[in-house]
Amino acid sequence: MSHGTAVALGLIAGMTIFIGLPVGRMRGIPRAAQGFLNALATGVLIFLLWDILSHASAPVEASLASLRRGDRSFVALAAIFALGLGVGLLGLIYVNARLFGRVKNAPAAAPRTLAMMIATGLGFHNLSEGLAIGQSAATGALAFALVLVFGFALHNITEGFGIAAPLAADTTVPSWRFLFTAGLIGGGPTFIGTMIGYVFTSRTVYVLFLALAAGALLYVINEMFHVGRRFNAPVMMAWGLLGGFLFAYASDLLLTYAGL
Repeated sequence: MSHGTAVALGLIAGMTIFIGLPVGRMRGIPRAAQGFLNALATGVLIFLLWDILSHASAPVEASLASLRRGDRSFVALAAIFALGLGVGLLGLIYVNARLFGRVKNAPAAAPRTLAMMIATGLGFHNLSEGLAIGQSAATGALAFALVLVFGFALHNITEGFGIAAPLAADTTVPSWRFLFTAGLIGGGPTFIGTMIGYVFTSRTVYVLFLALAAGALLYVINEMFHVGRRFNAPVMMAWGLLGGFLFAYASDLLLTYAGL
């Protein structure tokens, strides 16, 4: 597969995030429904966190198994995993504190601020997705790359909804320009990651990007729970969490069924 084709596939996988974004312009949604939408998006993000951590820890565990045979890569990979997780979590805290004025003991983020935080966290995640697409394309695994694009495109649709869900509670309808910017921040890194992954393959970089994504999502999920508690509907929130998680899990099962 050529570099241009691989990059085009990465672009397709990333840009499907725009499909879910128009939900942010919907108004007149009952409060209970808003809580359900927020919980649904949180459930999707929880699945993504689980999925990312599973993939990130696989190379670390594999290197641990070969440690007795003299392979010393485990220490480096474990350190990179911890570093990426810490930078993804703490870095997003400090960046948002500087960009959005968040301080200690501050109230929950405003809907637009939270939406942009989610887009930033998902951008880290989608960078790792693009890396996986680029690496598989560079090794000549065309079918594998296409399956990844299909699965990631499905996931990115739900991620677009995750960005838009907090905006449904905002009193002001977000502009199309705001949604477009959020979509570029969240989905654009898939395209960038594909370009990097095609020309530079590395197990170390793969673990680092996934750990960064996991750390960022930890922060975002905490913010989503903060918003969810404001709706004060625990039963509805539980159903939304379950529905979002299972919906994202079902899209991931399509990858497994396709032979991933």
